[in-house]
Amino acid sequence: MAAGYEVHPVTPDRRADLLRLFGPNGVSNCWCAWWLLDNRGWEEAGADGRRELIERMVADGEVPGLLAYADGEPMGWVALGPRYRYARMMSARSRVYKPLDDDPSWVINCFFMDKGWRGKGVATALLEAAVGYARSQGAERIEGYPKDTSLRKISNADLFVGSLQMFLEAGFTEVTRVGDRPLVRLEG
Repeated sequence: MAAGYEVHPVTPDRRADLLRLFGPNGVSNCWCAWWLLDNRGWEEAGADGRRELIERMVADGEVPGLLAYADGEPMGWVALGPRYRYARMMSARSRVYKPLDDDPSWVINCFFMDKGWRGKGVATALLEAAVGYARSQGAERIEGYPKDTSLRKISNADLFVGSLQMFLEAGFTEVTRVGDRPLVRLEG
């Protein structure tokens, strides 16, 4: 249990909980597939294809992320996995997200909280649990691309990648910055 919340990997038995949290439109029709697909794949898949992709991952036992629960109800999500899973991050054309080196890493790349649970420490609990889960899967390096809220006010919608401060407080170190976008890592 992280910070008072239960957090569990999204396995086939938790599929319905993920769908309930994401709602009928899959969080603005994203279904947390933006990182999984390159630009062309994103457009071609459409909302239905993105939902099918996430559901297929869950059905196949490929954990796409973790769910946070309060009183048995899902109220938060974090996406994570090995970097190679994310086509958008593996693209050499991506100035911000392309790999800095060939060392394998896991990436924590998306948070979503039910509106009533924002600002209550859920993202912090999810980040802590994500680090623990990645380590349990053999990850020696974990990365994130959070927003630096010290530069300007950032809306809740734009904090889907987390805040730099949250990652730094969890022990991550900023290793580089492309424009105003930091890359943070936790190694060892």
